[in-house]
Amino acid sequence: MLLEHLKSKLDAIEAQSLTRFLREAESPTAPHQVVRGADGIARELLMFCSNDYLGLAAHPRIAEALAEGARIYGGGSGASPLVSGHSVAHTRVADTLADWFAPHIPQARAIGFCTGYMANLAVVTALGDADAEIFSEALNHASLIDGTRLSKARVTRYGHADVAQLRGLLAGSSARVKLIVTDAVFSMDGDIAPLPELLALAEEFDAWLIVDDAHGFGVLGKKGRGSIEHFDLRSKRLVVVGTLGKAAGLAGAFVVAHETITEYLLQSARNYIFSTASPPAVEHALLTSFELIEGETGQQRRANLRALQAQLSSGIAALLKRHPALPWKLAPSETPVRPLIVGGNAQVMELAARLERQGLRVPGIRPPTVPKGEARLRITLCATHTAADVDQLLAALDAAASDMERISA
Repeated sequence: MLLEHLKSKLDAIEAQSLTRFLREAESPTAPHQVVRGADGIARELLMFCSNDYLGLAAHPRIAEALAEGARIYGGGSGASPLVSGHSVAHTRVADTLADWFAPHIPQARAIGFCTGYMANLAVVTALGDADAEIFSEALNHASLIDGTRLSKARVTRYGHADVAQLRGLLAGSSARVKLIVTDAVFSMDGDIAPLPELLALAEEFDAWLIVDDAHGFGVLGKKGRGSIEHFDLRSKRLVVVGTLGKAAGLAGAFVVAHETITEYLLQSARNYIFSTASPPAVEHALLTSFELIEGETGQQRRANLRALQAQLSSGIAALLKRHPALPWKLAPSETPVRPLIVGGNAQVMELAARLERQGLRVPGIRPPTVPKGEARLRITLCATHTAADVDQLLAALDAAASDMERISA
């Protein structure tokens, strides 16, 4: 009976063109990657789906540092950070991040987590106590949403980038503690939150500003330190969450904030206290990743990303002019996340499958990840893509658009 109940739910998912399945990568993360699909056949695909924005995941210096870390520290950490899992490598990573954010956050201190999901849950649940009201952005990541659900705080949602609405909600709140919670770069849209305006509201209404910079860290800012550097924000009210499995090319996450906040997280965040610490070899390799991010390699790769972003935007704009009958639209974005909104679930999956048959992997994103009727191709660029790679994607999209126009005519 229980299995039949779940089978009916799976059938309903399939009927809405929402079924997901795993692929197996057989080579390192890179623009050209060997992937085994649902048909069991391994093919080399041109990938426009990775969050490895700087192309560091397979960088030889990081691979060497990871191997060196394993020789020094072995494999796993063996325990939670507060038992025996916190190594000198963890300390060095946290100290580096604290130094990076010191110009922006007075008395900055950083602590690490195994994943960005865990870090977001920790911050929102620990700070969102019974005295708090959380003001949560409408398009926040699932981890932030789940954090609000698990918190003891009252939760109020405000519209996407709607600073005026948020101001009114803050003005009407009588909560002792106020938390403004937002993504910095929205992972399915690619746009950037109005962080300067949000911080001004935090200052005016005595609130914390919790910023999930998963898709900004490494990409934005002169030295790749993310959205906070990009806007040159400075405040003790900032609580920044960053992930290290995207532009940094490895794994893990961090929270950096005023030392009183991070000490409170260390003492009270269940996700920190009861989770095994990340492998110290990974932490050791992160130090090399940080050198690459802020050094000449990072500077060059961020510049290449900007050039690729401009090429893709102008190419899709021209494509849409050539095919005005299609309901496609390119969401505005200043980042490597470039969503092409197609509309229906079946239509976007058909388009994604067509591209994959031509050797390009561009995932279709459907509800509940995005709103109903706004299914999209989530095109992501990496600094190790070439202009020829982008031209290949544009040509494949143009051919698909021509065929779809003929079918609908």
